Amino acid sequence: MEQPINVLMVGAGEYTVGFVPTKEGAASDKSAGVIAITLMDLRRLGKVQRLVLCDRSGRHFPAVRDTIKRKIQDVYRDMDVTIETHPADEVEEDNTAYLAAMAGMRPGDMVTIFTPDHTHYPIALAAIQRGLHVLIAKPAVKSLQHHHHLVQAAAEKGVLVAVEFHKRFDPIYTGWAGRSSDISFYLNSHHIDFHAWSVQGQSRPMVVVASAARGKANEVLRDVLGERGGGGAAATQEDHGVGEGAGENAGLVEGKEAEGDPVGSVDVEDAITLMVQWQNKGGSCGTALYTASWIAPPTDCHTQQYFHYMGHQGEVRVDQAHRGFTMATDAAGFATLNPLYMKYTPDAAGRFAGQLGYGYRSIAEFVTAAQCINSKKLTPEVVESSEMIATIGSSACLLTTAILEAGRKSLDMAGAPISIEYNEEGRPIVLMPVSP
Repeated sequence: MEQPINVLMVGAGEYTVGFVPTKEGAASDKSAGVIAITLMDLRRLGKVQRLVLCDRSGRHFPAVRDTIKRKIQDVYRDMDVTIETHPADEVEEDNTAYLAAMAGMRPGDMVTIFTPDHTHYPIALAAIQRGLHVLIAKPAVKSLQHHHHLVQAAAEKGVLVAVEFHKRFDPIYTGWAGRSSDISFYLNSHHIDFHAWSVQGQSRPMVVVASAARGKANEVLRDVLGERGGGGAAATQEDHGVGEGAGENAGLVEGKEAEGDPVGSVDVEDAITLMVQWQNKGGSCGTALYTASWIAPPTDCHTQQYFHYMGHQGEVRVDQAHRGFTMATDAAGFATLNPLYMKYTPDAAGRFAGQLGYGYRSIAEFVTAAQCINSKKLTPEVVESSEMIATIGSSACLLTTAILEAGRKSLDMAGAPISIEYNEEGRPIVLMPVSP
């Protein structure tokens, strides 16, 4: 059996521990979090040893510990929830607390990064430089330059670095991965990675044009910040978790301080649509659409996600949100469930029983791969060639970053087309505005 691995979790919010400091609390599909509960179960199974939790503020840790106790310790049998925390509880804010936490880790240990998008790069780079394996929330980083830098740093240190695209482990989607196919329509920006993964080696994105709807999100944020007496862009992060990203479709949303706003609000798009022209190896072209939104009203499920592929020889449709499982209660009303993501109901013996969920599997597979690299049974290159884990140097991962950054540039340039340029090896390296 491989030696158990120590894990540092950076970001103590919804996805990591199920903690959100608002009256609404965590979303229904991740009520007890994903990262910590998975790692605690892996510790029960002998794959993980020491767990460390880090955030930019220690003031939330008493509430975080209470959340872990109520949602994990009091619910499951034989679940060791022992966890170290950084910084100290009395620290109001320390944006470099992760450096002190990493100082207590050893080469070959693992770091998970579930923090605001703009912080992924410096935290990941610091972890890589210390010889730590790194699992990053989507999107990996916000620029191709930073992405290539992480690829180079990971190769020099021989560590595994990947993005937690759990949809690769969803059985509804995995049957289409790697198919040789022409392009069509993919809805929801969470599917950009899956699209790029499915057609890698057969197609590549060439031009990105973005458009956005605005108004409602800024109105809501202005009301929230007004109640708090201002606070600027940083204050909005706490609406989505302690130092964590803003949710399922946060990849393109970029907070920008609004000039002349006495409340200190931010400029956030309500919905974003990217139109991406792809080129196939045979010379034909296809179009992909990706749409993400912050402002969908409450419905029967957490997020309405759809996948539609239409190729030259057929099509497939997947209703990600509606899988045939529904429930109705007096307290919550009617709801559509996704039992394939995370299962929080204990088994008959009272133990955690969600090992088959694709949220759990994406983390467990990374832990196993990191253990095998530590024991010299695998190399990062071999893991990348398996194509299940979204390694930072893989073609699909690079293309996803290129599309997201090109979309941001297009939005900032009033919808101007942005071309993705490639080097001789076929890897995206530069984004250029298309001349009229």
